[in-house]
Amino acid sequence: MARFPSMDDKCSVLYLSRLHLDDLSLDHLTDSKRQQIQQLHLTYNRLSFLPPSVCFLFNLEYLDISNNALTVIPDDIMRLTNLKTFVAKNNLLDESSFPKEFERMQVETLNLSGNRFEDIPMQFLKMTTLQSLSLGGNRLKNIPAEIENLTSLEMLYLGGNLISSIPPEVANLISLRYLVLCDNRIQSIPPQLNKLHSLLSLSLHNNLLTFLPREILSLVHLQELSLRGNPLVVRFIKDMTYDPPSLMELAGRTIKSQNLPFSSCDLPSNLIHYLNLASECPNPKCAGVYFDSCVRHIKFVDFCGKYRLPLMHYLCSPQCSSPCSSNPQSDAESEEENSVPADRLQRVLLG
Repeated sequence: MARFPSMDDKCSVLYLSRLHLDDLSLDHLTDSKRQQIQQLHLTYNRLSFLPPSVCFLFNLEYLDISNNALTVIPDDIMRLTNLKTFVAKNNLLDESSFPKEFERMQVETLNLSGNRFEDIPMQFLKMTTLQSLSLGGNRLKNIPAEIENLTSLEMLYLGGNLISSIPPEVANLISLRYLVLCDNRIQSIPPQLNKLHSLLSLSLHNNLLTFLPREILSLVHLQELSLRGNPLVVRFIKDMTYDPPSLMELAGRTIKSQNLPFSSCDLPSNLIHYLNLASECPNPKCAGVYFDSCVRHIKFVDFCGKYRLPLMHYLCSPQCSSPCSSNPQSDAESEEENSVPADRLQRVLLG
């Protein structure tokens, strides 16, 4: 049992890293000295459990217990009511390792990268104070829809997992500034991510992307977009499969394209809701709309003769020939893409 050495009266940061500790006792410290401790570093030791004495440091705000052999976080951690940052990288933790009431902790930064998580614990998904969540280098296969509950989240790091898709609920993280999804198995990006108006950095390198949704052009504050290691710059999807529209869709298209007036006196509420879901065809030469029946189509945008970025379009019909060209100066370039400053796009793509 290692004992903590004497400490200066003004000390608030304790470094106990790389001391080969397998336990820790702070029993010899007076209450006043314990109250002074705000940061505790216990990294690179031999701890298989969180020492009970740590949970009596009631003013602790920062705890780093990375690079140990922890398998469980005890219920006593709930005593640390002032804890804001909890770092436990490179341990043996999984989704069953945390107290059921961990969601009550007012933690703002949670870093558990390099552990054995296969799922994001439900407790984490209820921590509305979280500003930064890092679960990189685990075994996660999916991102639960409940991620949208983390309304204060500014940084989400899920790189180095087994994630194959991104739920559209991620777009509800309106405070998100940094989204790291590199080194996964992601094949497509939901167009709803265009609602992440605060996003500054999006890391998607080393995935299985063959295209990006055209809506990504509307992320006007995006400064870094990492795409290396994806097949999207060397090959692309050309999928013109098309299911004929239903009679209801044909009627809905006519109503919307002809701007025919309607009200709750004319139509039941479900049809009014349906009509409000109309999407405009992205072809600037087409004034049509679509609901459920559309055609997936790739449009290349070329920058500096070095990068050919495939953007996904959804057309209202196969006859609506939205251009698909690798020539950035062709007549096929859409008005929307021409309206986006080239320097911003270039910085994003090459960043």
